[in-house]
Amino acid sequence: MTTRTCLAKLIPARSGRIGLLACLILCTPAPAADLTGLARAYRESPTPAHRDALESYAAAHAGDNTGSLARLALGIATYEQKDYSAAIAALEAIQSKLPQIADYTAYYLAAARVELNEGVAAKDLAPAHAAPSPLSGKAWLVEARALKTGDAAGAARLLRERYAELPQPDGDLMLADCYQAANDLPNAVDFYQRVYYQYLAGDAANRSTAALLTLKDAMGAGYPAPLPEQMLRRADRLMELRDYTAARSEYQSLIDRLVGPELDQARVRVGAADFLNGNAGGAYVYLRDLEVAASEAAAERQYYLEECARRLNNDDGMMAAIKELAAAYPKSPWRLKAIVSAANRYLLVNRPDDYIPLYQAAYQDFPTAPVAAFCHWKVTFHAYLHGDRNAGDLLAEHLRDYSAHFTAGAALYFLGRDFEHRSDFAAARTAYRLLARTFENHYYAMRARERLRSPEIAGVAKDGPAKSAAAQWLASLKFPAPRPVPAEGPATTARIGRSRLLRTAGLDDLADSELRFGARIDGQPALLAMELAGAADAPHRAMRLMKSLTPDYLNLPMEDAPRMFWELLFPLPYRADLVRNARERELDPFLLAGLIRQESEFNPDALSPANAYGLTQVRPATGRQFARQAGVPRFSIGALYQPAVNLKIGSFIFRGMLDHNSGSLEQTLASYNAGPNRVAEWLSWNTYREPAEFVESIPFTETRDYVQAVLRNAEMYRRLYENAPGIAAGEKPAAKPAHKRKRAW
Repeated sequence: MTTRTCLAKLIPARSGRIGLLACLILCTPAPAADLTGLARAYRESPTPAHRDALESYAAAHAGDNTGSLARLALGIATYEQKDYSAAIAALEAIQSKLPQIADYTAYYLAAARVELNEGVAAKDLAPAHAAPSPLSGKAWLVEARALKTGDAAGAARLLRERYAELPQPDGDLMLADCYQAANDLPNAVDFYQRVYYQYLAGDAANRSTAALLTLKDAMGAGYPAPLPEQMLRRADRLMELRDYTAARSEYQSLIDRLVGPELDQARVRVGAADFLNGNAGGAYVYLRDLEVAASEAAAERQYYLEECARRLNNDDGMMAAIKELAAAYPKSPWRLKAIVSAANRYLLVNRPDDYIPLYQAAYQDFPTAPVAAFCHWKVTFHAYLHGDRNAGDLLAEHLRDYSAHFTAGAALYFLGRDFEHRSDFAAARTAYRLLARTFENHYYAMRARERLRSPEIAGVAKDGPAKSAAAQWLASLKFPAPRPVPAEGPATTARIGRSRLLRTAGLDDLADSELRFGARIDGQPALLAMELAGAADAPHRAMRLMKSLTPDYLNLPMEDAPRMFWELLFPLPYRADLVRNARERELDPFLLAGLIRQESEFNPDALSPANAYGLTQVRPATGRQFARQAGVPRFSIGALYQPAVNLKIGSFIFRGMLDHNSGSLEQTLASYNAGPNRVAEWLSWNTYREPAEFVESIPFTETRDYVQAVLRNAEMYRRLYENAPGIAAGEKPAAKPAHKRKRAW
């Protein structure tokens, strides 16, 4: 049974009835696999043989739906091949045959006719506008293109009226073409410039460049100069794309063309480009000697001076720039960026006397900035870790002011621990229960559930916490409410039905676009994500689709979504090899699965920027070093792409690291991500009373998140698969060897 055909059984019925989506799935005939294969083959390889096979299928099934779908596939494929006459012939034959996806027939038929300069009326494209369609915006472009020949000004008016719906940059380019055809040259220049200054590559960029050169020659002194913001935007786009050399040249070229604040911004960003291109010393000298008027450009200059000094390990210069920002531009966003950057530098080298005041200034002076919660948390956790008297107040303040931030779970956990340290076990239990309920699938909820099983907490009278002031205060906290996977609505039912027709016709890209469009506008992205992921050709692709369309999935209690939802997000491919290697290494198979999900998302062909390969992300040198010991007598780099080989070597390496760290999962995972030398340094910074304190103290955000994610993943896998075939129920965690060195907890 495929993912899609079993979906109906996995989505629970609401109100005692089968949902509309489930009914659709149960009542829709199974897709014609032979049609799908024929259509895909022809689109991927448009040979005469493939075309004949698809045409034969269409003729043989002329009386049923699949024959019409075959004609649709033929029409779209021949349109893509620019055989517009063949596309028209195929699509005209089915104009009324596929009402559920009539917009696709109408759009491609009209587009093919326009290419041959045949007439197209507004009514021909009406199906694309009758209901929300991913083709609606493109249909306006086709209609305008058809209208442009006889009424270019009318085509421009049509596009202006529908401007918000137009895909970009094609919308601006078509508007410019229409204005040029109507001899409205100033407006033509305006829209060509919008494309030129925003888009740096591709056909639209090339066409706008050529058109502007022509218009500049034709208009002479009447040619409208671009806006200063537009000129800066083009250079800024180059910076965003990390083409710093080109960006510097672009900024330099603007110096003779701009005045006022925009001129100063361009001059400052010349230095910024040098800094970002690795020339911090040269940029520092340039920016230090640069004189600009008092403005945001001057604040930006100070920020990049701070960044250059930071890169050069010039703490005096870094702090001098920050002091200048505080004196002259106290509310500038450049000051906030400088403060946080400097604080993070001191955090990485464990200088709390320097980073605490900076983080405090950030959240006190910029209380509504998104980064304020992060800065407040750094101050709060430091106070807790070092037993400051105000730690409890800061934890409460963090929960009150930043309950929607991802640090709220950590704050709730350490508030519970603070209650425990003060022997207020009733309040601690209330905090842990709230944490386990509110952030069920997060790392700190796992820790809270462990604390709830401790004798001190488990022994608290059940009616005690409900009456305490702490319990009442905790109950008053407002956290973002998760949205359960809903009962399917008519729009979702229709969207999935349309996508399945398109997929049956071998139009997988259009089917995917249909579902993505529905996820944006129909309000039920989780259901559409499941359909989209269920059609993916590999578990890692399905997982990425689910993550992109349901980014807040971890905030959803497991019971509020069908099992399929979770299995797509936490797949377990290569199960037999994974479990076998885990058992051979005395590893928890769920931990190994959690590690792989974080390392490669179960993509056997994963290759990282650090040149790590495969499921467990093994570097070639490391793989060669340990292959024979892991039971792989003949090693090659390509073998790391083989799941069975990669699992053998990766599990062996992880087991060795776990033994080296005396069985500490947290230290081992941190070492796996950041390296053992860094972990040894971090362990020397403080005396940690429990693993969670060490994890939260990790200064690298990537590593801190990584450790939490792997352990959270392992717990999710355990909850999903503990009783699944091939995995023994109650699988024990990794065996912990005798200590090789003393741990801090």
